[in-house]
Parts: sequence; C-alpha cells; structure tokens
Amino acid sequence: MQVTRLFDALYYQNAKFPKSDALTAKIDGQWKKTSTHEIIEIINKLGSGVLAHGLVPGDKVGIVSYNRPEWVCVDLAMQQLGIVTVPMYPNSAEGDYKFITEDAELKMIFVGDAEVQQKIKNVVDQISIEVGIYSFDVLSGVNHWEDLMQAPVDLEKIETCKNNVKSNDMATIIYTSGTTGVPKGVMLSHRNILSNAEAVAEAFAVETPTYKVLSFLPLCHIFARTALYTYFRIGVSIYYAESIDTIGENLKEVKPDFFATVPRLLEKVYDKIVMKGYELTGVKKILFFWALKLGDQYIPHQDQGFVYNLKLKIANKIIFNKWREALGGNIKFIVSGAAALQPRLTRVFCAAQIPVLEAYGQTESSPGITFTRRGEGDIRIGCVGELLKEVEVKIADDGEILVKGPNVMLGYYKRQDLTDETIDKEGWLHTGDIGEFQEDRFLKITDRKKEMFKTSGGKYIAPQALENKFKESMLIEQIMVVGESQKFPSALIIPSFDGLREWCRLHKITYSTNQEMVKLPSVLEKFEKEMELHNATFAQYQKVKKFELLPDEWGIDSGELTPTLKLKRKVIKQKHLAQIEAFYE
Repeated sequence: MQVTRLFDALYYQNAKFPKSDALTAKIDGQWKKTSTHEIIEIINKLGSGVLAHGLVPGDKVGIVSYNRPEWVCVDLAMQQLGIVTVPMYPNSAEGDYKFITEDAELKMIFVGDAEVQQKIKNVVDQISIEVGIYSFDVLSGVNHWEDLMQAPVDLEKIETCKNNVKSNDMATIIYTSGTTGVPKGVMLSHRNILSNAEAVAEAFAVETPTYKVLSFLPLCHIFARTALYTYFRIGVSIYYAESIDTIGENLKEVKPDFFATVPRLLEKVYDKIVMKGYELTGVKKILFFWALKLGDQYIPHQDQGFVYNLKLKIANKIIFNKWREALGGNIKFIVSGAAALQPRLTRVFCAAQIPVLEAYGQTESSPGITFTRRGEGDIRIGCVGELLKEVEVKIADDGEILVKGPNVMLGYYKRQDLTDETIDKEGWLHTGDIGEFQEDRFLKITDRKKEMFKTSGGKYIAPQALENKFKESMLIEQIMVVGESQKFPSALIIPSFDGLREWCRLHKITYSTNQEMVKLPSVLEKFEKEMELHNATFAQYQKVKKFELLPDEWGIDSGELTPTLKLKRKVIKQKHLAQIEAFYE
C-alpha cells in the first residue's frame, strides 16, 4: 500500500508487520502493551466522538501531555479527520498556552495530568474554546478522553474523511520560540513530515521489524514526532519511559535496540558513568580511566594499529561492557539530534561499541536535513552525517546553510512576513546555522549565525565551539560564552556539582552550600587551570579570559533552557547582566 499521509504509516504497519507492542507504557508498575490493531480501533472510536461534537477538517486541536500512547492515538485520530493537531510542552508557562490557544483558535484541548489540566483551565477560563478540555488521567470535574469513544463508530464517515485528506494538507502546527522571541507556529504538511520519516527509515537500514526503542524525548517536539512515524513505518516497537528520572531503570527493563536523545542528556549519561569511575578504588579505578583514555583516542572505521586495537578489545571486555549493560545490554546505536554533540562523546561511545548517529535539522525542515548512516566508514567525528534523500543544501557566501526539499515547511501560521524572511523567493530555507561540507559528503555545523559575535578587535567568535570544548571538563556542567563588542570572550559557568564535590572531598576542602563552594579560592584556582587547559586549543583572540562560577543549574522551569535543553542566551544574559558587565569593568 502507498503511504502518502501520516496515518497511512499505521495502516502500513498493520498490513506488513502487525505488532502486539506497537505502543507500550508503564501503568501501576506494569508495562501495558497496545497492539497495532488496538490503536486502529481506538482512533476510529475517538474520531467518531470528535465528529459528533461538530469538529470539521481544518479545525485545530491542542495536545498537552508527557509522552504516552494516548498522545499518539489523539494525533492519529485527528489526522484521519483532516483536523490539525497543535502540540504544546507540558512544562510551558501559562502565557505560552494562552498565546497558542488564541493564535491557533483551538476548538478542543487534550491534557495529560492534573498539573497540566490546571494550567490549561486557568487559560480556558479567560478564553472560550468550543468543545473544552479532555484529560488522559481520570480527574475530578474534567471530561475523560474515553468519554469521546462512547459515540457509535461511523466507519463510513471516517473513511470519507480519510479519503479527503491529501498529502500536501497541513497536518500540524508546532509552535517554536527557539532561544528568543514569541512562539512562531510552524505549519507542516503530511508530505513534509512523511518525506523525512521515509528518508530516515532508509538511512536507519533496520533489517528487521523486531527492534524496540525507548522513547523519552517530548512528542510535541518535531524530532520525536517524526521519529514516531518512522517507527510505525519500519515496525519498531515503541516503549515510553516513565520520566526523565527513570530512563536508566527503564533502559534495563525494556532492553531497547536504540534510542534517540539530545546531547545534554547524553552528556549527563556520560558524566554519571565517569562519576562511578571516580568512586572506584585501586586497580579497578586505574583500568576504568585507562579505558576512558583509549576511548578519547578512538577514530571510527580506522585501523589504529595492532597494539591499540588489542588494548581496545580488552577495554571493551572488562570496562565498556558494563556501559552497554547499563543501557540495557542490547543497544545497537544511539541517535543524537537537536543540538551540537561534543566530539569526545562520539569517540568514547563509538569506542565502547555504542555508535552515536548524529542528525541535524530544525522544526522548519520537519526536522531532518542530514543523518549519519550505519554503514562502514559513515561516521565522521564532528559532523552530522549526509544529506537525507530528496534534501538539497547549499552554503551561502556568509557560510549559512540553505535547504530545499519536500521537508521544508508550508510557512509560519499567520506570519507571512516571517515566512518571507526565512524562505527566499527561490524556495531556499535559511537555517541560521553556519556550516561546511567535508569530503563533499559530511556536513559540519560550526555555529548559529545569530549566536556568533564580534569582539571589539573585529574577530568573530563562535561560542558553541568553545562551549563544547570546555564541557569536556568533568567539572563543567553548563557554560555560556559572552563578549560581543568586548576585547575578549568571557564565560558564565555552572560547575558539575557531583564532580566538584568529589574533587573537594579528595582535597579535604569543606563548605556548607554550593554558593560557598563556588567562591572558595582553591575551587577558583582549580577552574583557572581547567580553563587554561582547554583554552590551549584556541587562537589567542578566542581564549576565554575571565569566568564566573554560578551556584544554580540552568533549567527549563527557571527559564534558561528550551524544552530541548538548549541555552536561551538572551534570558541568561539578562539574568546575569551584572556578572557579565563586571568582566569588562
């Protein structure tokens, strides 16, 4: 059968390889499986209930929930009816919910739990929406989503709706604020997302529909959303992690073949592994860091000589095998996207026989532009893979990456002015990223165009490259490089407090709070040495001359990070303006 609309991927799975565990989530301590056939029954019942409430093709429906099978069922049910889904992050502020609800003119909103429901209710109390709120959890005083499934199933009417949905019809509006500005509604068609899902499926080269994936990236983000349809298309069973905090435990339970993540989470996984290494003693500790050093020297797909190869084989048998066990013991590869990954992490995980496949894209390109293949010789450290099928890229004179293809968005909802700024008259999407091709195959991202700045000496600084290098330090958790129009770059630094506490313990340094710890002369001296070590790889004008250690980690809820854990530079600068100004007094 032909797959031309997103929901077709589900029916394709049902025809080719129906699964008993198409979607699986943990409920009351037990993994509950939903089969491909059951999903189809649910979305047809749900669709009939929505039609009974008078919704018509083109109407907009919101979904605000953490990852769970119900989220997917609502999405598919709306797609079949030609209704546009508008996903929202469950940890967004009420102001964002209000803007999106009004801007998209939502007729109905599905929410996950009581916390989200209360925030949405506060918004809906100010704005009248036609049908109202339906919850996935059973909540007092709120319509339950299963109430919609009580209407008689009208398969004939649903089939008529499905036949009227075309591949170029808008399927979803994804609001993205990026790192600055008010939310922009990215309009994506079935064809936009499906062309990407098909291209990624081809790049995956998954040999059999017996693979399992653990899913924990938010479904409201296009990275996880497109992955969802890819999994349906190739028959991958999807298991949803209970939360970000339980990923480690869920990996051991599910034993997935792969998972998709963002660099920030992979950094945390790596840091936890290394912290366990510091807790070892004697020979075990020596062997752990010997293996880590070998990993730092690894070059994928290159013969590094008999001696190195033998050492790495031993390291994999006695050290890295424990890494693989911690990830479930069955990991074939990891997909990383949404931000730049430290090259060191690619080296070490690949050395540990856990290949990391980097992907690159943005919401406006559905999201994929490039993807790292799994074949021999297809991984290049520091690169984000090769172009996906049907995607064109050219590098502008100023180094900006321009993209054209069936994956490029329809435009920004109600914002033709922004659409015209982003997609030029020739149809090229201006990504705002700076990059270059290596070996005429592999794309390398060097920085964000808007994040680059010029010093007072006229030199351009690419902060992302500096930040990734400094984060190689086991004592640095987060860092933001500043210095626009100043004589030199400086940095705001959040220490890795686990690593710093261990360092203080080893050096018998006492303190009572993080606030006190980051001011200690001995700690500041240690960080001076860390900065000096990593500064050595940069030109004189790029070196970070001053820094400030901050006592509190940047987060989503506190407003410094986007939902995909990227820095909101404007917000951070505003919050720490005094410290930044002090660098240059």
